Parts: sequence; structure tokens; C-alpha cells
Amino acid sequence: MIKFAKQAAIPASSLANMVFQSTMLAIEAQQVIALRLTKMALGGPDIQQEAELMVSEKLETLAESGGMMMQAAISGAHDFAAPKILALYRRKVRANRRRLAA
Repeated sequence: MIKFAKQAAIPASSLANMVFQSTMLAIEAQQVIALRLTKMALGGPDIQQEAELMVSEKLETLAESGGMMMQAAISGAHDFAAPKILALYRRKVRANRRRLAA
């Protein structure tokens, strides 16, 4: 029987974790795009509202992530808050996926 040593948790700023988080964000974003396109193709009274919500959410998240990056740069963080920004975008995308799939 082979015994494996316990692996340490991967730090949030490690390259492997950043690649994984980026890949998951890309997959989740594609799911949201598919759900939105389907909703728009089917039509309905709330399409205009969905388009406006999509744009406003993108602008709000961009401003929030820009603030996080600026704050990290001012404080001297070497990663410019990249793990936190990826987590922010994943959280927003997952919320959209849940809302659109309901």
C-alpha cells in the first residue's frame, strides 16, 4: 500500500490556483452567455431589462475591481489583488448563472 504525504493547501496567489480560477471563470462565463443568448432568442417583455442589467453589472464590477487593483497597488501588493479580483468576477458570474437558470 502506498501512503501519500498530506499536500499543503495551494495559496490563493499561486500560479496553479490562478490558472484554475481563470479557467473556471471562462467556463462559467460561457454558460452565462449561452443562457442570455437563449433568453434573448426566445424573446419576451424583459429582454430590454436583461440587456440593461447586463451592461450595468459589467460597469459596476469593472469599477469595483479597478478600485481593488488601485488599493493593492498603493499598498504595494505585488499581485495587484488578482486573486481577490478573480474571486469577485466568479462570484458575480455564478450569481448571474443562478438567476438566469431559474
